[in-house]
Amino acid sequence: MSNRGWQDVIVGDRMTVDQQFAQRVSDSEFSRQEWGLIMTAVEFEIENPDDEERARIVAETSKIEQVMPELDNIRDQMGAIGAGGGGGPSKGGGGIFDSVKDALGLGGGAGGADDERLRAAERLTQEYADELQQHLESSGKWEQVRRTASE
Repeated sequence: MSNRGWQDVIVGDRMTVDQQFAQRVSDSEFSRQEWGLIMTAVEFEIENPDDEERARIVAETSKIEQVMPELDNIRDQMGAIGAGGGGGPSKGGGGIFDSVKDALGLGGGAGGADDERLRAAERLTQEYADELQQHLESSGKWEQVRRTASE
């Protein structure tokens, strides 16, 4: 079965873990809107599905960097309406021209801050993957999921 097959088996489990993980997201530097966008850029894989001892769910985060400019837009919009967001200063900036430059990777911006946010997003998505695997193990589904991924 394809990588997608095991993910189809756990749709309900993902919804449960999403609810359980909501407090962790609230405690993070990301707003719920930002977290939702981050999760659209993440794929989950099972490393070593054929090995009972080493099999584990990992977050494939290589695409998160592509959504970072939009995360900044969300933060800027939330700051503009006084909603605050998930903490940390926004990049601030000069409107559409800076947004276009940033989207093209030409903005000077806060590269260090963006790198820190990228690493934080990567850590948080792996925490989610770990919690998802723990949930599957405690509900007795992990073996089925692991076997489905190895097919």
